Amino acid sequence: MKGGGRKGAARAQTPENTADPFQAQHRLPARRQIRLGSEEVSVEVNEGESPLGWLRRRKGSDGKPLLSASQFEAGERLRRDFTIGQMTPRVTADWSRPISGGSGRQHDPAEIADHALAARQRVSQAVAAVGPGLSDILLSVCCHLQGLEAAERGFGWPKRAGKLVLQIALDRLAAHYGIEERA
Repeated sequence: MKGGGRKGAARAQTPENTADPFQAQHRLPARRQIRLGSEEVSVEVNEGESPLGWLRRRKGSDGKPLLSASQFEAGERLRRDFTIGQMTPRVTADWSRPISGGSGRQHDPAEIADHALAARQRVSQAVAAVGPGLSDILLSVCCHLQGLEAAERGFGWPKRAGKLVLQIALDRLAAHYGIEERA
């Protein structure tokens, strides 16, 4: 068997109709309910794409997950608003806009849809509620999907300090959202 071991065996057991067994092996499919206007829709998400999902699956020395359910939910809610608010950085040129004389003008806020503007306001309120310093790690890990080690290096923190700071920030974020830990 090529690529042996447990991971190779996991790939070998993926359904035959899967286009890419390697990709399927690393997906963590889950169902979530999201609200679109007045309607609630069930969607499939990949919890493996988020650093929070990775941290949620990992166990600490006490055998409990590194992130609680309320911390994970709060971080994912911030990420959802960040995405809906169209706050992700562009990685390519915007070919839909006319070329101007290099003014580099910003988008007119009037061009932003109401739901995106509301999401931006929610992100701004959440960041303000968490406070300076703590909000930086939230934006890096939850919104920009930066790994914890990369965030620690970027902030000049010692190794493993990011986990504790992130947990504190997520606790404050959960409190801001009114998310309580379930028993």
